This record gives sequence, structure tokens and C-alpha cells, in this order.
Amino acid sequence: MPFEFEHLHIDGLVLVRPRIFRDDRGFFMETYKQSDFERAGIDALFVQDNHSRSTRGVLRGLHYQLNPKAQGKLVRCVRGAIFDVAVDIRRGSPTFGRWTGVELTGEKGHMLWIPPGFAHGFLVLTDVAEVIYKVSGAEYSPEQERTILWNDREVSIEWPLEDEEIVLSDRDSIAPGLKEAEINFTFQNQ
Repeated sequence: MPFEFEHLHIDGLVLVRPRIFRDDRGFFMETYKQSDFERAGIDALFVQDNHSRSTRGVLRGLHYQLNPKAQGKLVRCVRGAIFDVAVDIRRGSPTFGRWTGVELTGEKGHMLWIPPGFAHGFLVLTDVAEVIYKVSGAEYSPEQERTILWNDREVSIEWPLEDEEIVLSDRDSIAPGLKEAEINFTFQNQ
């Protein structure tokens, strides 16, 4: 199998480690294979791919889309390094409001699967980082897009840079906290 799947401590989040074949020409790796992902419990129909380029200190997030336009994301850093974060926003979940963060790098090629029901954000740790992510569920819907404040005390994410180093969009800097955010996800025990 070209992938290792590590189910993380918050139900639904999966760290995906692809097998990378390196030689003097460079490398080759599979980044997605439907049958392997389904066997690992990731049964997603991908509808959109996104690619972003950002500089050190840029924080994008914490973003999500409401039902019925909810999205899952398979996130991969292809250049540089990011600290990728998912926050459980499924009401009734035993881990509601808890977060998981992993470092994703272009060198390692690891990916993070974030299913619907999570807010997502990432912080750029290197001079430049490029991030590609596959989106499942629904295409981008500005009417359904929501944001939770990146430094909400209720969530208490431990970002690996100092606050004064962080660069935000206007929208992300004035987002509501978790208690005030519009959320319509409910935890489904599997």
C-alpha cells in the first residue's frame, strides 16, 4: 500500500503518510488513491482542488462551510512548511472545541484529512509555503462560509509563532469566537 493512515486523537482526523520513491532523478509519490482511502475509512467524493501560496507568518483560518454545503479537506503542503490545525465543531462531540495541529512540509509530503464538522486553518512557518488541498462535499459557497477567531481563548490553539508575527486577512482578524460562531454540525457516533 502506498499510504500509511494514522487516526488521530480526535475522531475523524487522519494523518496520511504517502510512500515516496526517491532516486537521483527526484521523486515519485501517489497523493490520492480512492480504494486505499476508502479502506482507511475516508470515503470522500472530491469536487474541487485549491492551491495557495503564502509567506511566513500568514495564518489562514479557521474556516468552514455550513451544512448543506459542508466540506472535507485533504491538505498537503507542497513547498515549505505549515502548522495545520483542525478544530472539532460538531455539537455533542466529546471533543467539541478541541484542536489538533500537525506540521506539514513539502519534503515529507504528509497530508491531513479533515472531514466536515471541523474548522480548518494553517500558519506558514517558512519564508514561503504552497498548500494544495482537495475538497469534498460541496464546492466553495461564499453564502455558507464561516470563520472562527484564530486566537479564541475557548479553543486555545498553541500556534508556534508569536502573535506579533502573525499576518491575517481583515475577515479572519474580526471573526467570532467559538461560542458566538454559527455552527450546524452534530456529532454522529460511528
